[in-house]
Amino acid sequence: MLVILSGVSGSGKDTIKKALISKLDNVESLPSYTSRAPREGEVPGQIYNFVSKEEFEKMISNNEFYEYNVHHENYYGTSRVLMNEKIKEGKVIVKDIDVNGTENLVKLLGNDTKVVTIFLKVPKDVLEKRLLNRMGDKPDYKEITLRLNRYDYENSRIGMYDYVIKNNDLDKSINVITEIINSELKTENPEF
Repeated sequence: MLVILSGVSGSGKDTIKKALISKLDNVESLPSYTSRAPREGEVPGQIYNFVSKEEFEKMISNNEFYEYNVHHENYYGTSRVLMNEKIKEGKVIVKDIDVNGTENLVKLLGNDTKVVTIFLKVPKDVLEKRLLNRMGDKPDYKEITLRLNRYDYENSRIGMYDYVIKNNDLDKSINVITEIINSELKTENPEF
């Protein structure tokens, strides 16, 4: 089963994904490939596989992605090989993807793989505070503006998601998503 977490940058996708992985036994992350530089503290291969723009474009030409997109001037994509390996192992894959990537993956995998989509909704003013906090002492206002400008577009696509969660309380959101995963697993593998 693939669980997709979406929401604007700063909505809590990565934090929730890490919590789910530590809380649930059969849940794993599927690192995306990206052409952006690693942020401080990011370990290659955990959340992202970092490659150059040229390497990413070569991977595109070799049809190595289920989906890819340009987001905030950087490439992001989902590896066919990594995804197929995890699915064959019977893992619950939790992946954070933007709204365009979600739509593409649902179309590509929807008939063969159970896909559960969750959108994390955050008020715009809370989002701005989170983005400022994330950047620490030297906020990049151009980057913050770029991410806030995407807010309305991302929220306009909420209708395609199975679940929409207002992420005002992190612990509550993690508990709700845990219940969603457990419930969806039961419907995928019902016991009579």
